[in-house]
Amino acid sequence: MDLDYKQIGINIARRRKELHLKQAEVCERADINDKYLSCIETAKSIPSLEVFLRICNALETTPDHILIGTVKQPDSSKMDSALFDKFQKLSPENQRLCLAFMDLLNDGFNS
Repeated sequence: MDLDYKQIGINIARRRKELHLKQAEVCERADINDKYLSCIETAKSIPSLEVFLRICNALETTPDHILIGTVKQPDSSKMDSALFDKFQKLSPENQRLCLAFMDLLNDGFNS
């Protein structure tokens, strides 16, 4: 997997701005040089793992949030969640019927 350091820098800057922090404030919290943070945010420098973790800590976030960015649920995930919620509310017998009906739909209409 290749890391998109430009996107990582964008995510760091976005999080910093969400917290209304200046680069200097994040640098102080992370114990790094402000010019270094600027270079990381613009993908001119790649931070070590230790520095990356200190930046995440300074930004009160997790590494995955910075590496992946903000997770947005696509519409299909919202539908999956809604289906699961409704399915859980069914009695065990109705759950079996529901599954049988979905099997019928998949087998009968996708042939």
